[in-house]
Amino acid sequence: MIIRKAAFTDIDTLIKLRIGYLAEDIGLSSDEEDTIKAQLVNYFTKHIGDDFIAALAEVEGKAVSTAFLVVTEVPANPHFMTGKTATILNIYTIPEYRRLGIATRVLRYIIDIARQSDVAFIDLKASVAGKSLYKMLVFSEPELATSHVPMRLKLT
Repeated sequence: MIIRKAAFTDIDTLIKLRIGYLAEDIGLSSDEEDTIKAQLVNYFTKHIGDDFIAALAEVEGKAVSTAFLVVTEVPANPHFMTGKTATILNIYTIPEYRRLGIATRVLRYIIDIARQSDVAFIDLKASVAGKSLYKMLVFSEPELATSHVPMRLKLT
């Protein structure tokens, strides 16, 4: 097995794995899939190698697992002195390669990249199935550092 950073030449593979993840996680209509594929081509072309990093695990030349790392740089504060934070998304292994430790290796690889990039912390949203893996990798449920409450305004 090889674990490596995805490149521009891997965009089709990243799209396939993202669609597989979304189809399994929330389900997709064919219209949604088409719209998302078009957006992903633009997104990956614009961001890969900049503020977006994807790790790919390959077995005999076939991509079987991935994790995405999106790095954000904002003005620093005492909770993230480097100003860099990251979010891990799309931790996905195709079904026939699950329970073999591949996702663990992919996550360790992407965490090492974040460390080398001076990221202060990494967030992710854990599924029930994935929570034990993240805890084993020392992710924890963060305590609110301030009295601020997360909120969202949905625009689309």
